[in-house]
Amino acid sequence: MAVPKKKPSRSRRGLRRAHDSLSAPALSVCPSCGEPKMPHRICPSCKTYKGRVFFKVEEEK
Repeated sequence: MAVPKKKPSRSRRGLRRAHDSLSAPALSVCPSCGEPKMPHRICPSCKTYKGRVFFKVEEEK
C-alpha cells in the first residue's frame, strides 16, 4: 500500500485547493421588467423569455 513519505506543506495544500472556491451566480437584467434573473432562463417575476410570455401572471386585487 502506498504511504506518503512526507506531510504535504501548507503551500502545496493551498495550491491544490486553489480551484475549490465558490463563485457568485451570474445574474442578468430582464429586459421587460428590469428584475435580476439567471441568464438563459425564464424571468421569475414576469415569466418572459426573449420577449415571449410563458405563463400568465395574475395580479393581486
